[in-house]
Amino acid sequence: MSIINTNINALFAQNALTVNSRSENKAMQQLSTGSQINSASDNAAGLAIGQSMTAQIRGLNQGVKNANDAISMLQTADGSMATQTDMLQRMRELAVQAGTATYSSTQQGYMDKEFQALSSQISSIAANTKWNGMNILYTTASGGASYSFAVGANGTTAETISVTLASTDTNTGLGISSLSVSSVSLATSAISTIDTALNSINSARAALGAGINRLTYAADNLTNISQNTTASRSSIQDTDYATATSNLARSQIIQQAATAMLAQANQQPQSVLALLK
Repeated sequence: MSIINTNINALFAQNALTVNSRSENKAMQQLSTGSQINSASDNAAGLAIGQSMTAQIRGLNQGVKNANDAISMLQTADGSMATQTDMLQRMRELAVQAGTATYSSTQQGYMDKEFQALSSQISSIAANTKWNGMNILYTTASGGASYSFAVGANGTTAETISVTLASTDTNTGLGISSLSVSSVSLATSAISTIDTALNSINSARAALGAGINRLTYAADNLTNISQNTTASRSSIQDTDYATATSNLARSQIIQQAATAMLAQANQQPQSVLALLK
């Protein structure tokens, strides 16, 4: 009976060593990787939830990048429109100057040269202002070109912000290409057309400003959601170092004790056999 009991004790000790070794390895994995879920068997539900959160977080972070890119695009358009506005103001000034009888036709011709040069440059800016290879200030579409920016985690229609960029070309857009200040009558007529062009470009810039502000708030909100979702995922996936360290220390103590018990259980049969000799 003593030998049988000894064998049973040895089996118990061996089983305890196996179970404890598994627990020790798990604790060491958690401490070395920083993650408490290193395989699906560690926490099947937690793994699924964590992966779902990861997809959401990565989508949110990409949405923030999309919003920031869109802001840069609109700021590029606004900067070019600001330059065009300055030139329109100078063209209006020249029209007012040329619209008086104190200047000769020759002098009005000089003014018109600057006037035409400014008009050409406004058109050039519209043709050459590009973002990522796209011309953003020139379009033949009626009312301008509409851009939809994806600023969410899932890319749905509800998570997009649309902004229309009006054409600022001197011909489909501002309508000032045919103006001249080479005479009093032409200069006087040009003023009202330039005023209309200024109103158009100011309206377009207001729409840009509203779009930039909306995108900024959207990016801030997405960042906030991403940070909070990351914190929630961390509580599921990341290692609790205090708990894992305690588990490792406990496992090591049990391992040492079980090893000692197994050694003792293995020695008892030898003692019994020695008495039989």
